[in-house]
Amino acid sequence: MSQLPSNLVVEPFGEVNIFPENNKIRVRATILMTPSVEGAQTGLAIDGSASMKNNFGAAGAVSKLFTAASVNIVEPVARTIGAYLANFDSDGNTSLIYWACGIGGYEVQDLGDINASKIKSQSFAPPANFGSGTKLLPAIRFFTEKKFGAAPWSILVFITDGAIEDFTEVKAYTIQLANELAQRKRKFIKLVMIGVGPEVSESQMEELDDLDYGGLKDPDGHTIDLWDYKMASTMQKVEEIFAEVVTADTILAPSASITDSHGAQVSPIGRGSYGDGLPALLEFTMPASSKSFTLNLPNTSAITQPIA
Repeated sequence: MSQLPSNLVVEPFGEVNIFPENNKIRVRATILMTPSVEGAQTGLAIDGSASMKNNFGAAGAVSKLFTAASVNIVEPVARTIGAYLANFDSDGNTSLIYWACGIGGYEVQDLGDINASKIKSQSFAPPANFGSGTKLLPAIRFFTEKKFGAAPWSILVFITDGAIEDFTEVKAYTIQLANELAQRKRKFIKLVMIGVGPEVSESQMEELDDLDYGGLKDPDGHTIDLWDYKMASTMQKVEEIFAEVVTADTILAPSASITDSHGAQVSPIGRGSYGDGLPALLEFTMPASSKSFTLNLPNTSAITQPIA
């Protein structure tokens, strides 16, 4: 699978994934939107391990989305995403923590529940004790077991440089969460990583994003996919954290068509055409020779998304 970098994705698409299959290309794309969810809970977790020291105090490039050319490159990212999550949260607050703190990187520093107004001016100074390791699982469990175990819907965002030491344990726990969701023991949850810093590593984030759940489906019949990741340096809109939240059940327009770069209709997966409705989640195939696809909506200019 190849996920297009965010800065190459054309509005209104939120995420575009390309899967080569013999002489075809399978495309999985979402339409960028913010869901409206009753009872939604949100959390923002910031990597406090020693490998993040430079990101808390050294200059670095950040996408224009975050607007601040700050020495502390964590701060503008955390303020922007945190305020957005707080405004989306049903309680008007997002739960904020530093993770991977202290000896071995096992500790979580709880900063409490913070509203959008406060978080926009929050000082994201380094944690009280930088971690001597980077352990992600304690942060995940803080949210999934202590804070939001009974929440009807939750989205948790983790800011990190991408170096995770308990990666095997995180994958095993993720599979456990997926099984609980499939068995109706847990409600909807989405985990999103945001990579920051000039030396950020994508490999583990990408592996989590592509984790195989063995075809598990949630009670509504949707394929379970718990992790997503974005790179702060290429994000164009903060709504991208919701790129994988949407489903094919959400219809955004009464009709549409999608054509490949040769002008031929693509072949939708799971439906005959898009003539009876444009879903928020698109999945279709087209010839391997196609260099783009075009979304055609009635009374609207065509929108072309290059893929090569």
